[in-house]
Amino acid sequence: MKRSPLYVFCKSVAQAFFRIFMPYRIYNIENMPKTGRVIVCCNHLTFKDPILLTAVVGKRQINFMAKAELFKNPLLGMIFRNVGAFAVHRGKGDSTALNRAQELLQQEQVVGLFIEGTRSKDGAFLQPKSGAVMLAFQNNASILPVCITGHKGIIPRLFHRVDVVCGPLITPEQLQIEKGSGTEYRQASRLVMNKIMELRDPALVPKALKGESSE
Repeated sequence: MKRSPLYVFCKSVAQAFFRIFMPYRIYNIENMPKTGRVIVCCNHLTFKDPILLTAVVGKRQINFMAKAELFKNPLLGMIFRNVGAFAVHRGKGDSTALNRAQELLQQEQVVGLFIEGTRSKDGAFLQPKSGAVMLAFQNNASILPVCITGHKGIIPRLFHRVDVVCGPLITPEQLQIEKGSGTEYRQASRLVMNKIMELRDPALVPKALKGESSE
């Protein structure tokens, strides 16, 4: 299992922080494979989401694709790179970021993407982007759908519980992409987004609770 020393340290600090200031419950963590190419796809609510996922979603290092603006500060940029994050220029078809994601997946590592591409201001789900399913198809990688939900369905905030639910792994075959066309990518993206949305459906909460764990 490849993890940078700084990632391990930050994970421990993040776990302590969330236990105190934003108590979390993680469900179905066993759905995260211990090996193999995996793309973690999650909804996006706050700037703390990557830190939260780092803290609670398994022991493997999640290498997040993050907006390039976060890397402008030299010190922060160095820290982000040392915990596996890599920059993407949104809305520009950033080939450098895609190449880095492909390189990580080819090395049997985990890549983290927020499928909506930006944060939701009110907690509602946004339209999904196609980058995650394209990477999954091109690299024969599975997708782990994850949903973050704040207390009573609102945006997660300090001193309120936050739930993180991992869904069943989505295999490349389940994406039903054969030619890599734009239409196939859009359909597959909606499939992944629907799986994430289902994890917030109250009707599925009892099933999710069966897999409750704390790391």
